Amino acid sequence: MSQGDMAKPLLGNQGIEGDPSITPAAGRTIGVLGSGDFARSLAIRLVCSGFKVVVGSRNPKRKAGLFPSAAEVTFQADAVKKTDVIFVAVFREHYSTLCDLADMLVGKILVDVSNNTEINHQKESNAEYLASLFPACTVVKGFNVVSAWTLQSGARDGNKQVLICSNNQEAKRTVAEIAQVMGFTPVDMGCMSSAREIENIPLRLLPAWRIPIFLALGLFLCFFTYNLIRQVIHPYIREQKNKLYKIPIEVVNTTLPCVAYVMLSLVYLPGVLAACLQLYYGTKYRRFPDWLDQWLQHRKQIGLLSFFCAALHAVYSLCLPMRRSHRYQLIETAVKQAVEKKMNIWVEEEVWRMEIYISVGIIALGLLSLLAITSLPSIANSLNWREFSFIQIRQREHINSRHRVSGEGCSHWNVG
Repeated sequence: MSQGDMAKPLLGNQGIEGDPSITPAAGRTIGVLGSGDFARSLAIRLVCSGFKVVVGSRNPKRKAGLFPSAAEVTFQADAVKKTDVIFVAVFREHYSTLCDLADMLVGKILVDVSNNTEINHQKESNAEYLASLFPACTVVKGFNVVSAWTLQSGARDGNKQVLICSNNQEAKRTVAEIAQVMGFTPVDMGCMSSAREIENIPLRLLPAWRIPIFLALGLFLCFFTYNLIRQVIHPYIREQKNKLYKIPIEVVNTTLPCVAYVMLSLVYLPGVLAACLQLYYGTKYRRFPDWLDQWLQHRKQIGLLSFFCAALHAVYSLCLPMRRSHRYQLIETAVKQAVEKKMNIWVEEEVWRMEIYISVGIIALGLLSLLAITSLPSIANSLNWREFSFIQIRQREHINSRHRVSGEGCSHWNVG
């Protein structure tokens, strides 16, 4: 992203959670303590958003070249003196190195952006620990769910939300103003006791997908068991026919559309229930029950899993004629027709039924694909930095593996 693009707030002048009282804070001086990747990305984003940035480093001469020229890189003590809002971009283990600055930090706002390496690794959150070291300061937890990549490229990839918590309302409002001008959506998470939960969020991988995935697996097992009994076990018991060969392809292919249909119905059913509750209570402002609220929040994930099952069903259906068992059945049918001297086996009703069935299936898959595509942006926006980087890494691994296979194939032909 060019600096011209980054200088524009991506979300306009919206307030925290729709609060119009928040005014732009661009132009004020912001301090950054630290010189790591996140500190550099933070400084770049702040400068391009119109802030004056002072970076405090233990080695300012060596680190100055890593920061934008508009940012002033100086010693930590000098940086602290020049600003009232300071981003602490150092690890928890290094908080104690800032104790020499305690007298100069009195009355200032410290924004803790750190994360842990494990969930609930410490008894207290990093922000609470920082507050205990500097009781004369106001500590705000924020920006820890935003990655260095998102800071540099703008709030377009991953989650645009910046979760903020503190025991001081005015300090939260100040940090919210800064987040808004940077192009993010500030979300007030309450008092400092919420910092522990906020620090755990980036460590969780795809938590919103757990319930939908378990639901899809449960439905698949139920329908698979039913189809297994109906297509394999029942013929064996009644007619002593061994049809185990149907399990890998045919039974799975019969199961997938059942799961897709049920999952798709579960996407729209909670909306109907929510509308009925609103009509029953006569207001749309009453809170839904927790189970319905959770159901509504997982609709997009359920819909994408429905599309996944439908897409798999289409692929499995295309593979049905490739099976060896299907070829044997065709040969067997042809032999029977030759023995019985049947010249015409055309059944008009069956032909029309199959043509209509395939046509409707293609249209349904197309509509479901459209719904899935429209859901992708909101799903991407709900990803935290770990989830977003996890997906990007898997995509790169897949592309690299394809390139390796392609290269091996080329070398094979060259040798040949």
